[in-house]
Amino acid sequence: MGKKTAPKAFPMKEPQRTSGGLYSVCPGGRLPHSLLIALFQCTVESIFPGFPSQTLYMRTLNTVALVPIMYSWSPLQQNFMVEDETVLCNIPYMGDEVKEEDETFIEELINNYDGKVHGEEEMISGSVLISDAVFLELVNALNQYSDEEEEGHNDSEVKQEDGKEELPVTRKRKRIAVEGSKKCSKKRFPNDMIFTAISSMFPEYGFPDDMKERYRELTEVSDPNVLPPQCTPNIDGPCAKSVQREQSLHSFHTLFCRRCFKYDCFLHPFHATPNVYKRKNRETKIEPDPCGADCFLWLEGAKEFAALHNPRSKCSGRRRRRHHMVGASCSNTPASAVAETREGDSDRDTGNEWASSSSEANSRCQTPTKQKLSPASSQLFAVETPQEPVEWTGAEESLFRVFHGTYFNNFCSIARLLGTKTCKQVFQFAVKESLITKLPTNELMNPSQKKKRKHRLWAAHCRKIQLKKDNSPTQVYNYQPCDHPEHPCDSSCPCIMTQNFCEKFCQCNPDCQNRFPGCRCKTQCNTKQCPCYLAVRECDPDLCLTCGASEHWDCKVVSCKNCSIQRGLKKHLLLAPSDVAGWGTFIKESVQKNEFISEYCGELISQDEADRRGKVYDKYMSSFLFNLNNDFVVDATRKGNKIRFANHSVNPNCYAKVVMVNGDHRIGIFAKRAIQAGEELFFDYRYSQADALKYVGIERETDVI
Repeated sequence: MGKKTAPKAFPMKEPQRTSGGLYSVCPGGRLPHSLLIALFQCTVESIFPGFPSQTLYMRTLNTVALVPIMYSWSPLQQNFMVEDETVLCNIPYMGDEVKEEDETFIEELINNYDGKVHGEEEMISGSVLISDAVFLELVNALNQYSDEEEEGHNDSEVKQEDGKEELPVTRKRKRIAVEGSKKCSKKRFPNDMIFTAISSMFPEYGFPDDMKERYRELTEVSDPNVLPPQCTPNIDGPCAKSVQREQSLHSFHTLFCRRCFKYDCFLHPFHATPNVYKRKNRETKIEPDPCGADCFLWLEGAKEFAALHNPRSKCSGRRRRRHHMVGASCSNTPASAVAETREGDSDRDTGNEWASSSSEANSRCQTPTKQKLSPASSQLFAVETPQEPVEWTGAEESLFRVFHGTYFNNFCSIARLLGTKTCKQVFQFAVKESLITKLPTNELMNPSQKKKRKHRLWAAHCRKIQLKKDNSPTQVYNYQPCDHPEHPCDSSCPCIMTQNFCEKFCQCNPDCQNRFPGCRCKTQCNTKQCPCYLAVRECDPDLCLTCGASEHWDCKVVSCKNCSIQRGLKKHLLLAPSDVAGWGTFIKESVQKNEFISEYCGELISQDEADRRGKVYDKYMSSFLFNLNNDFVVDATRKGNKIRFANHSVNPNCYAKVVMVNGDHRIGIFAKRAIQAGEELFFDYRYSQADALKYVGIERETDVI
């Protein structure tokens, strides 16, 4: 520990000579400020010998400008959907001035939440609510007295009926016997009189039926070995069970979001069901040559089977007939068998649609229709040598059914994916499972007819976009994929009702007239000549295949300029105190006119929740609410990004635009003019005249362009 001495002051009236020279005295006998600093010093001496003393001179701390007020927030890079807060978490502190000026504000705020405040449910009429543990203890205690009364009542009935004393069994032993018998049986539910008595004594706790339901929920103990009804058992490992394809993919279909390709996404509460229509792309062809010594193609007639089941876009009847004749000659089957096989193939062509699972309403799976082999087909794949029994585990069987829904009859590929079975064994298991199907093929159409039909649909599509643009209402509704695969999109379709286009996530027919097909531009897609730009939406990489939106190998250098939001091509922004109010957003690099700057991100809340939050934000005179559509609002108060600090101006250098991006409405901030590096960003909040006078105190100077 050191000993601190008092500062030594040297009030000098005469000039003193030091090693640095002669100091002059200011008029009035005061020393200069620099000399005063040097003379006032603090010396710290150590109590340990050998340690020199330390001397520090006094320094003046200059005034530091105050940092603008900032409320805590969490950074986000995309919107985050949250549920409505039906209970007020806390009563906000607005200061004594707000409390004195508007005494009814807190009362109105609580009424907006139906009088529900966090923590107040524990206090009613000055008494603490019964907790779950106390409630269970009370009901169980009353239930014991109810059991004793019933036992006494039963004892008296037995005495009256028999006319003699009961067997010498004490009540304690009887209760032990009853408890022992209840170990293997379900515990008896308490009498209704118990809940009626509690409700009459404490009416503020609820009705008897509510208490009964509460007791039932608290006492229900699920067996850890019993899975929920919609849960699938483990499909991997030595103890895995053999389940159908729908059960294996249940978790995938339930948890996986096909719109953002994530599990348990926080943006789409509605998960689209799998598509039930045929694929447009070709399936994997069966290899014409055997893959090894144990390949199924060495079986008699297997090569003809592969030739019949390989998908073809162009195949004449003469060539197909030639394949049938070769198959018949190689397998030594009669012509009637070949005709029967041909008829079976035609039947499978017309009836082979994607099947939907009826056992699970919320998870339709793409499962090929199971078909049994005809006698001719069974003779076609007869094996001369006896088949050795091959053991299949439950995991292998389940995995095969999953792969077969994707690869169909390409048994070589399925065997390579399984890794534990040969393609011959896979083929034999498919025959056993009766899963031999013909691949779904597209309807044959003349290429010239396809081209003319595409041109007609494209012209009608462009006219429809222009018509919607001219007659577009001010109200924009959130997009929800339609799900009526058996019916066309008519006036009852949710997309038609909300005046939205059908997207690639909809379950309607791919040839739906309301489906948006994308653009065929070959330029930058930044003018109204592009149908996507005209419809205020970004180019879809799955639909717009000629403009460059589908090029993923270089996300920063892309010819299409209408896909910046989905690729996250934002500019580098800086945060600093603003000359207008509070904090401001500054750009680090220069941008051109109409160039994308950043996306306005935050919590995605409903309109009702925005009204409740907005009442509090108005009192704070700080709001980050941004209308997205008629259903949702983006709130960047608690979560957001740096663009949330961009201030309002009637002469802004940026503008905000709500754009449809792959089925989601998103807010993009774009440059209204050329912006130089280091400029502060402003955009128009679209205040009313009264709100502008209320919230905007200082208007920035008009920039000279």
